[in-house]
Amino acid sequence: MSSSRNPTRVARSKRRQLRLLFTCVGRRVELLRAFRRAGEDLGVGVEIHGADASWLSPAMHCVDKGHQVAPISSGRYIRELIEIVRKARIDLLIPLIDTELSLIADAAPALADAGCLALISSPGVVTICRDKVLTFETLTKAGIDTPATWTWPLALKKKNHKYPLFLKPRAGSAAMGNYVVRNYEELRTFGRRVKDAIVQEFVDGTEHTLDVYTGLDGRPRCAVPRKRIEVRTGEVSKALIVKDSAIMAVGKRVAQVLGDCRGVITVQCIVTPRGRIRTIEINPRFGGGVPLAIHAGADFPKWTLMELLGQKPRINPNGFRNNIAMLRYDDSVFVPRASKLK
Repeated sequence: MSSSRNPTRVARSKRRQLRLLFTCVGRRVELLRAFRRAGEDLGVGVEIHGADASWLSPAMHCVDKGHQVAPISSGRYIRELIEIVRKARIDLLIPLIDTELSLIADAAPALADAGCLALISSPGVVTICRDKVLTFETLTKAGIDTPATWTWPLALKKKNHKYPLFLKPRAGSAAMGNYVVRNYEELRTFGRRVKDAIVQEFVDGTEHTLDVYTGLDGRPRCAVPRKRIEVRTGEVSKALIVKDSAIMAVGKRVAQVLGDCRGVITVQCIVTPRGRIRTIEINPRFGGGVPLAIHAGADFPKWTLMELLGQKPRINPNGFRNNIAMLRYDDSVFVPRASKLK
């Protein structure tokens, strides 16, 4: 690395101050607080920075320093993040939404040259997770149970579908553009509405999301299943910890198959009424419902900071508490002199 600020030196130093940058910070106030608590538990000062395209994002007013940046699609996004990293001497960058992951994975070497470790899986892993056809192919090849998946044009040509089917964007997120398809006419109609649509076998059952900790070395050491009870605008609003060893094993197996994960990845699966566990999606980032897993005892922020400081966290894969529910409600951030915020 060309920079004198090599991020691996954080792990070898006696520093008691870490600077973290959360990108597309949006509404992720609970996660910021969890990292702040982790620093307090470790006796480490944590300076939290947030980056977002808008000052109207609530979490931008809950950080030590906020940075307004260009939109992800602008062509300037990564350049501006690297500039923030250099000026603020950021140690760890944590991306939070799907649409930025590929850019940040590709920019990880440049961020490292600026002295910052990006908590992001490899570009290859991100590509697989962002492309639902590649996800299907990767999981199927590894023998992991996953719904049959076709591109929309192939699905139109297939004559013996068993309806209903599930249609969604090939690289979608937050449940946007998702449709249950009940006949061939709906398959044609909904497919025209969705850019680069894919079609999947419909799976009936209970959806679970696993938060899988893979740390800085990519080794899955803890998988926490959260049963989805209620979802609002694509993000879980009510959930329940379900300590099921079979579901936990699937989450770890997915991470092992991907092979080059970093930090926390979320694995979504559906458990059918007969107990079949079918993996439907992978997101290589902190999921929106991760505060529940952290509250239950899987202290991902603390483990991450310990690894960054060169310490080895003692992780009990079964050490989290079972049967804890998260019931979310709206809260407000009040900002004075805000008429010019954008």
